[in-house]
Amino acid sequence: MAKYADDAKALYELVGGKENISSVTHCATRMRFVLQDPDQADIEKIEALASVKGTFTQAGQFQVIIGNDVQEFYNEFVSISGIEGVNKEEAKTDAKKNMSLLQRMLAALAEIFTPLIPAIVVGGLILGFRNVIGDIKMLEEGTKTIAQVYPFWNGTYNFLWLIGEAIFHFLPVGITWSIAKKMGTTQILGIVLGITLVSPQLLNAYAVATTKAADIPFWDFGFAHIPMIGYQAQVIPAMLAGFMLAYLEIGLRKIVPNAVSMIVTPFFSLVPTVLAAHLILGPIGWKIGDVIANVVYSGLTSSLSWLFAALFGFLYAPLVVTGLHHMTNAIDLQLMSQFHGTNLWPMIALSNIAQGSAVLAIIFLHKGNEKEEQVSIPATISCYLGVTEPAMFGINLKYLYPFVAAMIGSGIAAVISVSSGVMANSIGVGGIPGILSIKPQYYLIFAFCMLIAIVVPFMLTVLFRKYNILNKVDQAPIRTFGKREFRTDSKKASNL
Repeated sequence: MAKYADDAKALYELVGGKENISSVTHCATRMRFVLQDPDQADIEKIEALASVKGTFTQAGQFQVIIGNDVQEFYNEFVSISGIEGVNKEEAKTDAKKNMSLLQRMLAALAEIFTPLIPAIVVGGLILGFRNVIGDIKMLEEGTKTIAQVYPFWNGTYNFLWLIGEAIFHFLPVGITWSIAKKMGTTQILGIVLGITLVSPQLLNAYAVATTKAADIPFWDFGFAHIPMIGYQAQVIPAMLAGFMLAYLEIGLRKIVPNAVSMIVTPFFSLVPTVLAAHLILGPIGWKIGDVIANVVYSGLTSSLSWLFAALFGFLYAPLVVTGLHHMTNAIDLQLMSQFHGTNLWPMIALSNIAQGSAVLAIIFLHKGNEKEEQVSIPATISCYLGVTEPAMFGINLKYLYPFVAAMIGSGIAAVISVSSGVMANSIGVGGIPGILSIKPQYYLIFAFCMLIAIVVPFMLTVLFRKYNILNKVDQAPIRTFGKREFRTDSKKASNL
């Protein structure tokens, strides 16, 4: 019999059988189900299966952690169940029926920004490197930068701006393209719309504040003047314009005859949207973005910044669980546009590190639990590289007390970070490598914050387990430094 046949058959029955499975697919390590009735899944028995490392529900999907052999397990499951598998995009679409309106909105936001993150991360690293070689005076007794002394590094400094500008100044092009892709509309129209927001013939967004009103160029329609202002690095104007273009195209497709659709639909989708973008949507979106950025920035620089930081650092991990954390991408990008950096993103990186450190403590406490280590060890590495879901859903939320310990450690580290004025050039890798995206003058203090995010959650997790704080599930032997303790229902025995 095949290696996973028994467990695949058992999982098929425990999730409710064919009648309860709307669709099934898999990713790198997990089976992903969309269930008609999620409550029918017997989670306790599923997690008891030898092949299963844990379960969690996210974005309307019931996910079962299998590990690196998930492809083999999936093949067995499909063979036994007779259910035709679907691709990830089809599963995501199917999963939306299990999501609330807010969850669907947040999922849409995530789908817009996720394709852009690799470029934004690269841009952040490039800006950080440019700061090191071009802005820090570390040579000739602190009077010159590396770029000022060495022609090669001066050329590198100037060359790298080509990439940085393409990523951040022309970000609206990526946003409008991503919206068109997500909405299933014509992607090249999304790209063209984005270009009309950042065209060189427009007054650069960064120059608007220093340009007199009388000197701002405009289109003269006789009866009206429309300012020729660009929206470089602006997020919300691009999103508003992108969605208008997509919904116009979708609506026109329904009413325009196929014979003329190729001509009529693009024209009457794009032209009105570009006009509205510069006349209505752009100014409104710019104002909304400014308000959001100012509120967040004020909160992080006011006399109560420590409280704002403590709350954000403490609550960011629960935001990830709910999916609300996706909104921070737009806020970070708006902060970068307005203040040339973000003091929000460093706290996100610290929260990721803290969750990984809590799992590291669980590895220490449960040393020898080979089945759990197949989840906990990769989850720790993943956290330290910026991806927290495997750690939170596979380990920390399961036991709860490490999750809370990580929240506390993250909150403490966030307070120190904000109180010290730490700023990042951009969104970057969200774990330990994230220091590369921090502005160089804050490297040392951010390194200290990372140390806090490693040590505090680890120690709190060990203490919470030792004294059974917030622990209702974990009854495994307690491993401590220099001794091993064991709990029973009536007493505690020690092995010295």
